[in-house]
Amino acid sequence: MSLKAGIVGLPNVGKSTLFNAITKKDILIANYPFATIDPNVGVVNVPDERLNALADLYHPKSLKPATFEFVDIAGIVKGASNGEGLGNKFLSHIREVDAICEVVRCFEDKEITHVEGSVDPIRDVEIINLELALADLEIVSNRVDKIKKKAQTTKEKEVLIELSALEKSKEALENNIPLRLIKYDKEELLSLKSFNLLTLKPHIYLANVSEEDINKDNEYVEKLIEYANKENSKVIKVSAKIESELAELEDEDRNEMLKDLGIEKSGLDKLVETTYSLLGLKTYFTAGEPEVRAWTYKDGMNAKECAGIIHTDFEKGFIKAEVMSYDDLIKAGDEQKVKEQGKLRLEGKDYLMQDGDICHFRFNK
Repeated sequence: MSLKAGIVGLPNVGKSTLFNAITKKDILIANYPFATIDPNVGVVNVPDERLNALADLYHPKSLKPATFEFVDIAGIVKGASNGEGLGNKFLSHIREVDAICEVVRCFEDKEITHVEGSVDPIRDVEIINLELALADLEIVSNRVDKIKKKAQTTKEKEVLIELSALEKSKEALENNIPLRLIKYDKEELLSLKSFNLLTLKPHIYLANVSEEDINKDNEYVEKLIEYANKENSKVIKVSAKIESELAELEDEDRNEMLKDLGIEKSGLDKLVETTYSLLGLKTYFTAGEPEVRAWTYKDGMNAKECAGIIHTDFEKGFIKAEVMSYDDLIKAGDEQKVKEQGKLRLEGKDYLMQDGDICHFRFNK
């Protein structure tokens, strides 16, 4: 499963600059609204030092890290839901993402115009969040109108559960409350899944700061953190300008620049780490001479389900999983020694996969 995040924000907040830096793609960056009309999609490799360590042990012909897909859409403006700017039709491009990353301008620069005339991160966030809520409200309201009569006449359990979840959602959205703050039971969440509601997705605020403020929180960042804490969202401080410079460097020079700046991790590294944590994502590996590969799975998935991430045939014909932990392998030095130490295990379909497990799946073809 490939992780996918949608990047949103007002025009001219550094959204496309950051996307360009993270994905190393050359896209149009301009100091005017709506430079990004069609969505830009970029796929990046998920940094994982364990993958390189496994490559040193197995010397594979192919090394495949887990991937993270970013979708960058046009800047959202106030009134998008009423047709302002490009309207909200382009929001459909991010309905199927796993998380939403909202880029918020937290720096002053007279050379870069602000669509609202001044820098105010809380105002900007509330504009975006309102437009996302209104886009969801349109979908929810239309669906309520469609199934309300059916629920009243048929009394079908599934329809009643869906209507209950939709009406709860409608009330929240009408009060500009994001759905990720609403408590649903498992059945209600399942009934809402197909709608891909934007405000139900985990939200990460990317505070775009100047180079000078990368190691300290300016007043804009402090206000954004306070706002995010109230809705249990995360704030990651990044500098689109620094990320752009890092993107041009080789790994060694990149690490040296981070060290000189006093930064432990790049914006991409922090974003991947935070998103994995929010979504409860972990990594298992398959390893051999042909290929060493990282696979992303959701915490709580069993061996059979994780086998299905590789191929549906692996899940259908699942027999057993040969499993060893990454730590055991590194300590032992090679796979044979892991076997000799009795730390290579045969696990059944109900085994809960652990982060860092190295697996070989046995299945019926």
